[in-house]
Amino acid sequence: MKTNVFSVEGVEGRNIELQCPITVPLSQVYMVLWFKDNAGIPLYSVDVRDKISRQPAHWSAPEVFGSRAKFNIDKSPASLLIKNLKRHDQGVYRCRIDFRTIQTQTYRYNLSVIVLPEQPVVLDRWGRHINGTKLGPKEEGDDVVITCRVSGGRPQPEVRWLINGVIVDDQYEQNSGDVIENRLLWPGIQRGDLNAIFTCQTMNTRLVEPKETSYVLDMHLKPLTIKVINPPNTLVADKRYEIMCQSTGSRPNAIITWYKGKRQMRRTKDEVLDHNTTTSTLSFSPTTEDDGKTLTCRAENPNVNGLFLETDWKMNVVYPPMVTIQLGPTLVVDDIKEGDDVYFECHVRANPDWKKLQWFHNDILLQYNGSARIIQSGQSLVLQKVTKQSAGYYACSAINAEGETVSDQQHLRVKHVPVCATDKLLAANAPGGNGSEGAVGTNRNGILIGASRNENVEIPCHIFADPPARSFHWRFNNSAEILQVDAHRFTSQGNISILNYVPVTDQDYGTLTCWAVNEVGPQSQPCTFQLVLADLPSPVSNCSLPNRTQQFAEIQCSPGYDGGLPQVFVLELISKRTGTRRFNFSNKNEPFFVLDRLEKLSALMTLENNSLSCVVYALNQKGRSTPVLIQDFEIGRIQPYRAAANGRQTDSVEWLPIAVGILLTVIILALSISTKTYLHRCWLATGWCCHGTKRTETQHQGGKGEQQTKNVLLADEYECGTHCLKLKNVQMLRRHSSRKKNSSKDSNDDEPEPDVIPAQFNMVSCTPLIATPQHNETREKLQDSQRYGGFVSTPATVTAYQTAPVDHPAVSVSQEALEYRATHGSIVGILPPSKAAPCSGSSELDINVIKDRLLATRVPESCV
Repeated sequence: MKTNVFSVEGVEGRNIELQCPITVPLSQVYMVLWFKDNAGIPLYSVDVRDKISRQPAHWSAPEVFGSRAKFNIDKSPASLLIKNLKRHDQGVYRCRIDFRTIQTQTYRYNLSVIVLPEQPVVLDRWGRHINGTKLGPKEEGDDVVITCRVSGGRPQPEVRWLINGVIVDDQYEQNSGDVIENRLLWPGIQRGDLNAIFTCQTMNTRLVEPKETSYVLDMHLKPLTIKVINPPNTLVADKRYEIMCQSTGSRPNAIITWYKGKRQMRRTKDEVLDHNTTTSTLSFSPTTEDDGKTLTCRAENPNVNGLFLETDWKMNVVYPPMVTIQLGPTLVVDDIKEGDDVYFECHVRANPDWKKLQWFHNDILLQYNGSARIIQSGQSLVLQKVTKQSAGYYACSAINAEGETVSDQQHLRVKHVPVCATDKLLAANAPGGNGSEGAVGTNRNGILIGASRNENVEIPCHIFADPPARSFHWRFNNSAEILQVDAHRFTSQGNISILNYVPVTDQDYGTLTCWAVNEVGPQSQPCTFQLVLADLPSPVSNCSLPNRTQQFAEIQCSPGYDGGLPQVFVLELISKRTGTRRFNFSNKNEPFFVLDRLEKLSALMTLENNSLSCVVYALNQKGRSTPVLIQDFEIGRIQPYRAAANGRQTDSVEWLPIAVGILLTVIILALSISTKTYLHRCWLATGWCCHGTKRTETQHQGGKGEQQTKNVLLADEYECGTHCLKLKNVQMLRRHSSRKKNSSKDSNDDEPEPDVIPAQFNMVSCTPLIATPQHNETREKLQDSQRYGGFVSTPATVTAYQTAPVDHPAVSVSQEALEYRATHGSIVGILPPSKAAPCSGSSELDINVIKDRLLATRVPESCV
């Protein structure tokens, strides 16, 4: 039976499906076989025989398809999928379907395998391969000559050129073998051809997209425009400006450079606004030297030879005057003496020009004064007949619209004879000083110096001299005689001489003078010092408050003796809580002070819970007088402790924790006694405490031995252990508490007998206060027993107790034992030990025995 042949095309390396439709149910299919060309052996088979319950068996000839073929029997229509198509897969394929009951069906396919050409390769005019995706860069007017080459392909491919997607050349020719080429010539490119896409395209089937190789035309373009954007009309010197220059039309972006004259400016910041617009911002501070200079902005494309654009801008820099001062060139700086004529010149450079010129001497404005021989002429200053007061620093200033400028100072040195410079108070022995110099003050007759007898006084003689003094001379005058002071009594260095003087008698007080000599000549007027007998000032007196309100207060006192020296009066406000000084005031004339804003200060002190007291004293260069406290004057108020103000309510609140603690202690002790009473029958089997046997023997002793223990605690009572002592103290505490109230049932058992009165004594240890070796040994044994959980029996001779008068303080038995003090038959305090010493037999107690032991400390009334 002849069947039709279907033509099918497939691309090498791609997948293809050959259909073999099955029109009946799969249960009617017997086998599906695929053959190639006229081969009688199938290359692929699908066995469906007896496979209803399982998947059909697939087989593919390994030498043909192998795993590359797969028959999709479940697909509609069923088809054979061939993956990764090979060139040798081309041929005629036949699909045969065998059915169980119907006639076999056959399908034929003529498969043509298309071999795609290789990727196009683009060559330049010299036959070199063009790498990347960029064509160029080219310049305006250049020709584009490129060749597209394609190799391989079945059937033969087409090769063509496209520019921006438009076919411009589809003429190709076959070169040697299976190589096909297409050469493109595109002459005279312009700025509009920038970024044009040149594409070489090849194809030999429409089953797949054509293969392409594209290039983007890159061009170097020169800048078209350049300009400085909004330049300022004037520039202020030393002020920073940012000037912007913009260039357009360059590709790549133009490089903008700035020039001031012929010097390139470096502090620039470039910014690209778009693909061909560039701005450059110059940041600079013009100087006074830049006035009138030209600032140039240049834009150029370095890839385009010899082509650039530039623009110029002339700067107008304004600045305050630039002023310099100079001593007259005919003068010798170091050879000017009193009486010489001196002149200065002021040089000014300014934009705009200066309007006013001024002169200064030691920062003080000089005015034209012909009588003082100060003459100003133009930009010159003339000083006639200079004196030593003319020495100092001179400067000139000029003013224009931008401001005022003062020149650097020019020092004028005027040589002169020495003059005395000590014309003010020199405190050599002020409070806080070293006390090696006398007190110094001022006086019309010279420097006033206060000194005590036999006090070593250092008297400094300061002079002004230019050049410095060569030598000093001292002289003493006490109205009775004039004495020249020996040179070894004083020391000199530079313009100061220090005399060491010790007044002994009244004749040693008087006038001291000193002279200095330099190369100009001797000092005309000596420095004078009045040496007087001086002491501490006397305290002020009769202090009162003549006028006082809530806002201010006046404090008036009478001055005392000034100690021979000028005195100053000081008022201090002292904190009563800390004793420190909070405020102080002084008065040089009299002890009179006015304190204002007292209401605010009082509120502040009250807020601090503090108050201020006021003291007044006199002060001179020898020290200060005794402070005088101003009575009935206080600022602020110290609040008493609030607990006192609250009274009984606060006391009750404070005693509440103590009462709760006592109540809890009584409850705990009561529970302890009840527990031990409940268990005492079990404890009787093992004896009383740690030494139950000894205690039993002691209880059975009669008469005499019983009376001896009335006022003495036996040793075995102490050896009983901590529990026994604790219960004894508890019983005594309960007996003491039962006298105040009868709310406890157990307290009725401990009522005192009518004919027995309390013994007024304290339990005091017989152990001496100075520890003996025997006592130390006993204490070490007790400590060791407590440290290791055991118990050590202590001899009765060491631990026996005796009575002591009430006046003596209670002494504890040992560091670990219980301490208590009994006064008038009642327990004042119970101090339990920090750690009870455990023992095997100390757990057994008998209430009756405890009661007998407590009663043993009482004295019958008949005995009294």
